[in-house]
Amino acid sequence: MLEPKISVIMPVFNAFPFLSESIQSILNQTFSEFELIILNDKSTDESLQIINNFKAIDNRIVLIDKEQNVGPANLRNEGINIAKGDYIALMDADDIAMPNRFEKQLTFLKNNPEIGLCGTWFTFFDAESKTIKHSVDSDAIKVSFLHSCNIGNPTVMFKKEVLGDLKFDNDYVPVEDYDLWSRLLAKTKFYNIPESLLNYRQHNTNISKTKVDNVNRSVRRVKINQLAHLEISDSDPKIDSYLNAVSLKKKLSPEEIIESINASKHLITQNAKINYFNQELFEKHINKVLIRSIRNAASYNKTFYRFLKSDAASIFNKISLLDRTIIYFKSLKGGK
Repeated sequence: MLEPKISVIMPVFNAFPFLSESIQSILNQTFSEFELIILNDKSTDESLQIINNFKAIDNRIVLIDKEQNVGPANLRNEGINIAKGDYIALMDADDIAMPNRFEKQLTFLKNNPEIGLCGTWFTFFDAESKTIKHSVDSDAIKVSFLHSCNIGNPTVMFKKEVLGDLKFDNDYVPVEDYDLWSRLLAKTKFYNIPESLLNYRQHNTNISKTKVDNVNRSVRRVKINQLAHLEISDSDPKIDSYLNAVSLKKKLSPEEIIESINASKHLITQNAKINYFNQELFEKHINKVLIRSIRNAASYNKTFYRFLKSDAASIFNKISLLDRTIIYFKSLKGGK
């Protein structure tokens, strides 16, 4: 096989029911000059047998069979380290790539040298059929990352050279992709092709409270790390107010919303000085978050309403007249 243009990284752990379909969707790509690096994370089902069956008939497959379970973040790092291609494509072991995914992403990256990473829209299937339409251009993606990861990880293709010494951090699992892409956004531009080029399989699994708490802690750290670009320290006593200004949290108290609105003014000033985010999009994002926070407040009172009508009038007046009227009457009932 000639030197591959693309190295596809696919971690596998007990993916037997879906693995064949996933591998086949890669082998069927209209762009064929790739290597498929499959990293088996000590699966206990028939995954290894399936991989070997495909490997016997297609020499583009490279198998890494781990003797110990190391987790998806470490597997992806290992795959990237041994990759021969100039471009890295990520793929999960239970998803299905559309046949022209690689062709479209590679063409886009070659034609747009300023873009370092290219994702696509994707469609949930099985449990429900819904296409996720993330922000398309880099400035919008960057701002939206303040709230959540705006890149579908198994849709990603990036130029290997832009990654540098960055890697997936196992301490952030299972949101290690959100962490890595938020750091890479500081180095290069992103783009999402506005077309669904991957079917994403949802699983109905019960997540323990401990795991939910771990996810929330990791997500919080990623958001704080992004605010560091605006010279906001994680030890700042107003850190929660800054976070609530850029990422929606429902059922905040009136006092918390007032603090968030006040904190947002400092964020806007800081970004105008540093210019890390597109200023117009940044202000629109904050306004949207704060408007939703006001609509979803835990309670209302007269003091809060007076603040909204005066100090926060520029935000409050963007809310529909009907909602402002409802908030007014709720505030009357809420007392002082």
